[in-house]
Parts: sequence; structure tokens; C-alpha cells
Amino acid sequence: MIDFGSDRPVHRQLADIIRADIAAGRLKPGQALPSETRLMQEYELGRVAVRQALGVLRSEGLVVTVKREGSYVRPQVPVERVAVEHAAEVTARMPSPEERRELDIPEGVPVFVIKPPRGRVRLLPADRTILVWDTTP
Repeated sequence: MIDFGSDRPVHRQLADIIRADIAAGRLKPGQALPSETRLMQEYELGRVAVRQALGVLRSEGLVVTVKREGSYVRPQVPVERVAVEHAAEVTARMPSPEERRELDIPEGVPVFVIKPPRGRVRLLPADRTILVWDTTP
């Protein structure tokens, strides 16, 4: 339920509700989310708030949106643990369209760019990568 008196923005509250439904298995991987119109009616929200909530979930890698079809719970992908050297430079950025295709990353999901002191630069999808820092010199 949306608490209109809360300090938490309504789009964040809606994202919390949908996220909880995904975590609890009420919305399963590959399943369509209710339409924007349905979410607007059910939660008494405007289209902007609903789209912002879906944007939050897309940025977290939980939802993918297909133009003219709707939004779907993203299938679970295996998470890779990557050890990062102590002196490596790590940044995050949005991938180019070509990088998104190559790495099979949905729109809105950033990538980690890992530049070790020696060796090649690695580009990893942030939604399925856990970075673990090696703190030994």
C-alpha cells in the first residue's frame, strides 16, 4: 500500500512493493508485470510515478521493459565474484549500445570498468558481478 503521507517518494514505495513481490516469488522470472495503466489504477498513482518506479527496478536489474509490450521480471542470471587487485582502478558507467549487446545487458544496467595496474581492462555487467577487493599488497 502506498503511504501518501510518507517522506519516501511514491515511486520508491511502488518499486519497494514490486521488488518485494519478486523476492517473495509472487512475480516470477519472465512473468509480465501489470501494465502501467493497471499499476496507476491499483496504486492511485500517475503515469510519471509508475514509470519512475519501473526505471528504478530496471536500474537494479530486476525488470526489463520491451517497447510496446510491457515490463517483465528479469530471469535470474548467475552472479560472478571477481577478485580485484589492490591497486586496480574501478569505475562504473553506462555501456554503449554495442557493449550492451555484446554483454547481453538490459538497458539501464551499468558496467564496471576494471583497470588493473598491468594486464587488460575488463568490462563487467554490474547486475551480475560482485567485486571482491584483495587488500593484500
